[in-house]
Amino acid sequence: MGSERLDSNDLQLIERALNGDQQAFKEILDRYRGPVFSVIVKMVRNKEEAEDLVQEAFIKAFNSLSSFNAQYAFSTWLYKIAINNCIDHFRKKKLKVCSLDKPMAAKDGDIKREFPDVNLTADRDLLDTEKNKIIQDAIEELPEKYRLSIIYRHQEEKSYEEIAELMDIPLGTVKARIFRAREMLKKKLKHQLFP
Repeated sequence: MGSERLDSNDLQLIERALNGDQQAFKEILDRYRGPVFSVIVKMVRNKEEAEDLVQEAFIKAFNSLSSFNAQYAFSTWLYKIAINNCIDHFRKKKLKVCSLDKPMAAKDGDIKREFPDVNLTADRDLLDTEKNKIIQDAIEELPEKYRLSIIYRHQEEKSYEEIAELMDIPLGTVKARIFRAREMLKKKLKHQLFP
């Protein structure tokens, strides 16, 4: 994707859209809505929020269509807009997180949370599902730049070069972030998955 030239069908659609052809806008939306939704829903992990963010991303893309550089793949340009829109969304939302180790303060005193020991489950499928959830939760807790790098590399299966282009950062930075994210995950998951 990263080094692809612009698809000739995309180029025709973009030219038609820039000339005010509403059908061209609809065709672009139909062609890319699914892939953009897939990227966004993996980031926000909520279908309703993802739907809104996809809509916003396409509005932003259509509003800045004239700034698109035809030397690059349209999909890469569109993904960048969608991802930046998600990042803005996270910044506005500033999700509050709480520690799993510390008790929560309540009116009647502190509440200590207890979690089931997944190692007692005999059913292998259930254990695998729980493991995946633990890993996914650990990924969600990573700082944003590391989380995005890991999602692109291991869930979206993007190359280092594609990630560098999508995130608009040098290739070396991508490799360093993925290495650092893996180290953080290993440390975080060491006791949860291998007690």
